[in-house]
Amino acid sequence: MPDFLRRLGPDPHANGAQTVALRGCPDIFELDSGDFAVIGIDITAASIPKLPASAGCGPDERIVLVPRKTLVLAKTDIPNQV
Repeated sequence: MPDFLRRLGPDPHANGAQTVALRGCPDIFELDSGDFAVIGIDITAASIPKLPASAGCGPDERIVLVPRKTLVLAKTDIPNQV
């Protein structure tokens, strides 16, 4: 497994902020492989029946909810090229 290289966006608990689960999520990280890891709320079971016909979620995958604020605040840290 790759290592976590850096957090994208601010620490969800910066300045004493509290998250819904109070355990450090949601979060987005860049991995040393160049891929990304996301911590969010697992919504797989409820979402699979609602996926578009061209999408799927394999047995080793999960659909996670990432709050809009988390992704928007991480935008400046996300690379512009592959």
